[in-house]
Amino acid sequence: MRTVAVAATDGMLHFELALAHEVFGSAPAALPGPWYDVTVCGTHPVRVGRFLVEPDDGLDALARADTVIVPALADVDADPPADLVEAVRAAHDAGARVVSLCTGVFALAAAGLLDGLRATTHWAHTDQLAARYPKVTVDPDVLYVDNGTVLTSAGKAAAMDLCLHLVRRDHGSAVANVVARRLVVPPHRAGGQAQFVTTPVPARDDHPLADLLPWIMARLDQPLTVEDLARRANLSSRHLARHFHAVTGTTPLKWLMAQRIRRAQELLETTDDNVDTIAAAAGMGTATTLRRHFHRALGVPPDTYRRTFRA
Repeated sequence: MRTVAVAATDGMLHFELALAHEVFGSAPAALPGPWYDVTVCGTHPVRVGRFLVEPDDGLDALARADTVIVPALADVDADPPADLVEAVRAAHDAGARVVSLCTGVFALAAAGLLDGLRATTHWAHTDQLAARYPKVTVDPDVLYVDNGTVLTSAGKAAAMDLCLHLVRRDHGSAVANVVARRLVVPPHRAGGQAQFVTTPVPARDDHPLADLLPWIMARLDQPLTVEDLARRANLSSRHLARHFHAVTGTTPLKWLMAQRIRRAQELLETTDDNVDTIAAAAGMGTATTLRRHFHRALGVPPDTYRRTFRA
């Protein structure tokens, strides 16, 4: 997935376009292999927010890219530009991985790329997407959806999550973490997390989990139960679950398992430890347990993942 083409048409939102260019256009320091070649593609100089963007190539160049990024469209009441829809369809037919950020999903849906698939967009526009494109299964409650060659995200921060998810797929978690640190954003939020939570996320770091989360991360190799976490936080299990949902958007056990999987990824990429040793270090207990959860989360067994990212 070396070449990335970012589509640019009049009426796109500048945040998502700039975000894609920033993530894929700037190689991290000490990269062990090649990075992406990024091209901005459009038919003419386009107005993006208050900015004028001069494309590097025409929209027909989308069909020559490995990955195509379609940033957010400002006007979701109007049909997506016909030339953009045709170019996106041609790129997909040519074998490109096609990614929409926020309301860019309307272009993918118009091209028929999402028929029969699950997709998402910003929660404010999910009803409209579902009504206009009934063949698409719209999920309003997730950050992003990865269908393999077609990926969609919710808005703003979730678009960043999806871009980092792509880096993780292509280059591994260690490289994705380096990119995240450079951008000063969390290294990983799973796509299945909620877009928003009804209980406001605490604005400060003095919420009830501020001490608990680092304590857990330092003990991932140990068996931990919800009761253990609740006891450490001096909360009931019920209150712990409520605070976890407010802070992380998920449950204590799902969050804990995500951290264990991330730890296993990092060890597979950066050490020569065998799977049994990594399973113990990640708190999975046995290699069998690690393989089961790892395959469920990432779609590949640990050995295959290591071969991919230790080449």
